[in-house]
Amino acid sequence: MSDLRPLAVLGGTFDPVHHGHLRAAWEAAEALDAEVRMVPARTPPHRPPPVADAAGRVALLRAALAGQNRLVIDTRELDRDGPSYTVDTLASLRADIGPARPLVLLVGADAFAGLASWHLWQELFAFAHIGVLTRPGGAQEPTGPLAGFVAGRRAARVHGPAGSVVDIAITPLDIAATAIRESFAAGNEPRFLLPSACFEDEALLAPYRALGH
Repeated sequence: MSDLRPLAVLGGTFDPVHHGHLRAAWEAAEALDAEVRMVPARTPPHRPPPVADAAGRVALLRAALAGQNRLVIDTRELDRDGPSYTVDTLASLRADIGPARPLVLLVGADAFAGLASWHLWQELFAFAHIGVLTRPGGAQEPTGPLAGFVAGRRAARVHGPAGSVVDIAITPLDIAATAIRESFAAGNEPRFLLPSACFEDEALLAPYRALGH
């Protein structure tokens, strides 16, 4: 694999990981010809703590990713203390891969529209490109400070190590971890929203099934 092949990053709590996460990551890998690292968050700054602990969420990811090698797990946010700020993760990755290799932060269109609320958001562009995962008809144009900041950064493809904004079209899968947790809490089995491998070991989904008790 060339050292200059893009490295893309998809972060999240993955609480639990589901086909929406995985399909978006896979389509981004194909569109960018990139390795994609799935980076589970330790302490998300803007939401309640996850239902499953770090080890449980990693175990689910490992089960979900078995049998392929384009999507891999990166546990660096779980291995450090404190809130999981994306800028810190990108700085760490950039230090690992050097200054020349393209690095792409994958975000949904809704998250991108709110990027100006992120911790040290302008510094993200010094470390990486932003790959906006866009569903047909679902793109949101940025407003306020973000609109001006990215106006000259739009690009059709990734070129160079960092700094641009690239739209990546993905298949719209209306699957949400919140709805999956609610299904478990109601005593249901949300099969076919998660990879079947996640159901093969009873322990993997135990924290979610416990929501129904």
